Parts: sequence; structure tokens; C-alpha cells
Amino acid sequence: MTHSTPAPAETEALGTSPTASSPARRRPSRVHRQRLRAAWLFLIPMLLVLAAVAGWPLLRTIWFSFTDASFASISEYNWVGLDNYLVYDDGMWFGVLADPAWWQSVWNTLFFTVVSVGLETVLGLIIALTLNAQFRGRGLIRAATLIPWAVPTIVSAKMWGWMLHDQFGIINDMLLTLGIIAEPLNWTANADLSMWAVIMVDVWKTTPFMALLTLAALQMLPSDCYEAAKVDGIHPVRVFFKVTLPLILPALMVAIIFRVLDALRVFDVIYVLTSNSEDTMSMSVYARQQLVQFQDVGYGSAASTVLFLIIALLTITYLYLGRKQIGGES
Repeated sequence: MTHSTPAPAETEALGTSPTASSPARRRPSRVHRQRLRAAWLFLIPMLLVLAAVAGWPLLRTIWFSFTDASFASISEYNWVGLDNYLVYDDGMWFGVLADPAWWQSVWNTLFFTVVSVGLETVLGLIIALTLNAQFRGRGLIRAATLIPWAVPTIVSAKMWGWMLHDQFGIINDMLLTLGIIAEPLNWTANADLSMWAVIMVDVWKTTPFMALLTLAALQMLPSDCYEAAKVDGIHPVRVFFKVTLPLILPALMVAIIFRVLDALRVFDVIYVLTSNSEDTMSMSVYARQQLVQFQDVGYGSAASTVLFLIIALLTITYLYLGRKQIGGES
């Protein structure tokens, strides 16, 4: 058997060389450099737009968080340093980080995120496994499943607000008819029910998103391992935990991190259903209350900056852990 030696041009195009172990020969090839330049040419317009519509407002928000600006005189403000975040004055702590309402909103947001994303993951997985099976009318069921996700959040929240109304809502009417409750429940005003009502609406709306991504992962699985498991007589539940779940886990984790980041900045569904109630107030609703209702731009900007830092920290952590796993270093 004979082995042919690659020509120098082929070696350069492939970005490899026989002596690639030395630092000088690990330089990027000409093709690689051309692709890199083309990628930056396509990326630069998008980066400029992002800097204009996202970077500049973010920098102004961070700047205002160190001032005493208000909507009454947005152009006249003084530098106050970290006073909007935390300051000790006259024997007491002040600022966002010393505000019990802020920490209540943090707890509400974390509770909402954990419970809603957990339920959406389980329900989405069940729906995806069902839709992945072969049965008559599967296309119609798939289209119908996506309807809640296609409805805008404001519309779905308002719609559920009417259905959950304590006087003429259809939910109370159904529960009264079935004899489950003895009197109408005030779902969105009762401190014990309001958060669960918000979670129920969010799960109804966003579960199709989880089901869609999970179904896409299921469609990519090879069929030979399932046929082998069927021939060997392995129970379907064991096949799911030993084969299916490990194979779709990367796609499932991507869906979960997307939903977690989205749930941490939840605003519309909570504000429409329960307005500024402290029982359901999220971090975004708290920041909006300080900015709009109390007209305190500096204080509200500090709350928004803390929320941004929390989400950025989680995103960086996820990207770092994903990179470690992809590189095989974990």
C-alpha cells in the first residue's frame, strides 16, 4: 500500500501542514483568513445596529443609575455615586439593595422562573413525545398546539384576565358547575392565588415553545437504536431514560436556558394580570414602578442595572459551561 503526500496548495487550503506542531505553522490559511474577513463584513452592520438600539440605551441607563435624575427634570441631575444602589445614612441603609420590596420582587421572579420553566419543560417533553408518534391527524394537532405560542403575550394575558374574573369569568363558572369550589375565587387579587394564576397563564402560553424545540430534537434521533431496543424487548420507559433523554438533553438545555432568561425579565403577563401587586411583582415590574409611577429615573435605572447584571451573569456562566463541555474539558 502506498500513501500520497498532499500538494502544498492542498495543504494550505486545508489549513494543515506536515509540521503543524510548530507555532509558525499554526498560522491561519489564506482561505481561513478570507472567510474571517467575510464574516466580519457581514457582522459589522449588525453590530452597529445593536450598538445603536441596545448599547446606547444600556449605557445611558447605567449612567442614570449613578445620578438623582427624575422625569420632572431629566436634563438636570447630580452625580450621587452608589447612593441609588446602597448607602448608609443616619443609622439606616437606603437604596435598591436595602429595599424589602426589591428583594420581594427578586423572590417572586425566582419562584416564577423555577416553577413555570419546570412545568413547561415537563409538559413540553410530554407533548413532544406524543406528537413524535405516528397517528392520524398528527399535522393538525401539531398546528393546534402552536396556537397559544402564536398569540401575543399581552393578548393572552388580557384574555386570561377575563376568564379568571371573579364575577363573570368562565373559570369560576366551570368550577362552580363541577362543584369544586363553593364561591367564586378572586384569582388575580388573592395573595395565595395570584402568583399561581400568573404561572398558569405563562405555562399555557410558552409550553408550545418547549414542545417545538424538543420535537425538533426528537426528529433528529436515529431510528436504528430504537429498532434494536424493540427487537431486544426493552421496555419503552427504559429506552426513554437510557437512550432518548441523553440524546435530546443538549437541545433541551438550550430550550431551558432560553426560557430561564426570558422568565427572569418577565413583565407583561404579570403587569396585565396583577398590575403593581407586591405579591406577584417581578424585578421588571419593580423597575417600571420606580421609573414611571414614582418618576425616579436614577433609582429605577439602578434596579434595571441590577436586573441586567443578574441576567448577564447567568448568560456568561451558561456560555462558559457550554464552551467547556464542547471542548471536552469538563
